[in-house]
Amino acid sequence: MENIAVIYGGISNERDVSLRSGKGVIKALQNKGYQVIPMEYQCHKTLLKELLDKKPDFVYIALHGRYGEDGRIQSLLELLDIPYVGSGVLASALAMNKSLAKKHFEFAGIRVAKEKVYRKRDFSEDRLVEIVNEIESTFNYPVVIKPNEEGSTIGLTIANNRNSLLEGLQLAVTCASDILLEEYIKGVEITVAVLGSDQYIEALPVIEIVPKNDYYDYESKYAPGGSEHIIPARIDESATDTAKKWAVAAHKALGCETYSRVDFIIPETGDPVILEVNTLPGMTETSLFPDAARSVGLPYEDMLEKIVQIAQKKYNK
Repeated sequence: MENIAVIYGGISNERDVSLRSGKGVIKALQNKGYQVIPMEYQCHKTLLKELLDKKPDFVYIALHGRYGEDGRIQSLLELLDIPYVGSGVLASALAMNKSLAKKHFEFAGIRVAKEKVYRKRDFSEDRLVEIVNEIESTFNYPVVIKPNEEGSTIGLTIANNRNSLLEGLQLAVTCASDILLEEYIKGVEITVAVLGSDQYIEALPVIEIVPKNDYYDYESKYAPGGSEHIIPARIDESATDTAKKWAVAAHKALGCETYSRVDFIIPETGDPVILEVNTLPGMTETSLFPDAARSVGLPYEDMLEKIVQIAQKKYNK
C-alpha cells in the first residue's frame, strides 16, 4: 500500500469533533510510517475532485454524523473503487437509523428500550396536542426525545413534564425528519469497543461512563474533564459478560466491519439495554475507543495501525 487518505471534518453537526479525530489519526499514521494524504471534507464537489486527483490507495474515514457515518461516503468510495476502513454502506446506514437498528438488535435477542417514532410532518399544529397525549399515554416521565438519525446526543432531551416534552419535540424536529421517543431507563451507562474481522471479533473491556452533567451529553463526551471513564466498569460479572456478548452480537447483526463501539445502560434490575452502535467511534484525546484499547496494551498509534491492518485484509491488501 502506497498511501492512505484520511477524510475528516465533514459537514455534519459533529464537524469539530471529526476535525480533532482526523488530526489525531493523521499524526498517528504518519508516526507509524504511512504516507498520509489529509483530506479535510468541506463540500461534496471538492472532496470528489480531491479523491479523483490524488487517487489514494486506501481511505481512513475519520468522519462523524451525517455524510460520514450514514453510508454516503462509503457509497462514494465504493463507486470509485477505493478501499476504506470500517463498515460498509448498509451497516453504516442501519446503525445511523436508531429505530431500524433496534429492530435488528431485538431480532438478535438483545434487550431494547420501548420506543415510538414520529415523522416531522406529523407535527402540524392541529395534531400536536393529540401527539403529546399519545406520548403521555405510552410513556411515563421522564421520556427520552432524540432525532432518529443523529449522533453525539445532538438534539436529545430528557423530558420530565409536558413543557419540557414540547420543548424537546421542537428541538428534535430542527435536527431530523424522524423523531424517536424512548422510555427513560435509569442506570449505569457503559460502552463496549468491538474490534476484529469475520474470523475473530472481540469485545474489549467494558468502560463505565460517569458524566459531570446529569447525562452523557455533548459537553460530557468531548470537553476535557467532561466525564470519567472507569475501566473495568463497576458492574457485576453477569452484566459484564452479557454486555460484551451483546456488543459483538449487535456488531454482527448490523453487518459492521473492522471496529465499532456499542453503548448500553445497565438498569437497576434486569439485563443491559442497548442504546446504539457507533460505526466510526471518536478518536479524540477524550474518546472511549482509544481508552478501551489502551487497557489491553494497545497504545493509540498501535491501535490505529491494527484497525488499518484488519480493514486491509478485507480487500486482500
